[in-house]
Amino acid sequence: MRNIPRFPKGKSLLAFAIIYFVWGSTFLAIRVGVREVPPFLLAALRFSIAGLVLYLWTTARGERSPNKRQWMSILLLALLLFVFDYGLLFWAEQRVPSGVAAVMMATIPVFMALSEILFLRTEKLTVRLSLALLAGIAGVAVLMSNSLNLGGASIDPAGATALIFGSMSWAVASILTRKLPLPQSKVMSSGAQMLAGGVLLALAAAALGEFHRFHPSAISLAAWLSLLYLIIAGSIIGFTAYLWLIHHESPTKVGTYAYVNPVVAVVLGYFLGGETIGPRTILGTLFVLVSVVVITTMRAKQPVAVLAGKDAD
Repeated sequence: MRNIPRFPKGKSLLAFAIIYFVWGSTFLAIRVGVREVPPFLLAALRFSIAGLVLYLWTTARGERSPNKRQWMSILLLALLLFVFDYGLLFWAEQRVPSGVAAVMMATIPVFMALSEILFLRTEKLTVRLSLALLAGIAGVAVLMSNSLNLGGASIDPAGATALIFGSMSWAVASILTRKLPLPQSKVMSSGAQMLAGGVLLALAAAALGEFHRFHPSAISLAAWLSLLYLIIAGSIIGFTAYLWLIHHESPTKVGTYAYVNPVVAVVLGYFLGGETIGPRTILGTLFVLVSVVVITTMRAKQPVAVLAGKDAD
């Protein structure tokens, strides 16, 4: 009888715990940070530092840096992932509770499926998929609608729009990742994307005048700790755990983080962030989670696309 090593199992459980709870908690950390640090600048600090660490680490291990053609792909993905997705997420969390933001960002699989149906023609619109897409759209509608008598205010329209646009941008980037020339090393590719994304976010922050509104001496310890947590736990440790899992576990199991993270974010937002959980939040979350579960289990046989340190998708 073959002996099954116990340590890898414990390692697997630890990695799952990290992508479930650490990535789920990053939404609250973002909300804490953007109360005092301008959003695009906060995102720039997070990803430029995390990206630089990963890039230097992989270079020191002897990995080849991206060539010119690969850098062009990386810049395009960095624009979609970090400026249009993360930048808008950080901006929206000034207006939207962290738990609700996590639920809205969980709709990424919905937009990925729609993109493959409408543009790539690589997905067929089955009855099951149609119901899943409708459930996701219904969840967003519940969170945004003013007409539904569910108690509690609907989420800020500008914040909701930013989150939807960010989810669409991530979905497009996920599809492009399969087609663009990128470094063979996933860690090098992701580190380069984070680093490029951090630079682009810094340029966006400068264009929006955020550097003039940033006074380091006025920032509280809580905001600095949230940034440190986002860099080390959310990006470096979280992404390392994710990469390990996709090489040791099935895509179906790894993909479960997509519907665990929003629940973790909603619960932490309630207990630690003082955010409310009313019928509107519960119903909207349930609709979105049902949609994500159905879509991700349907697509489980497809390869997992590795993007640069996604907290929750």
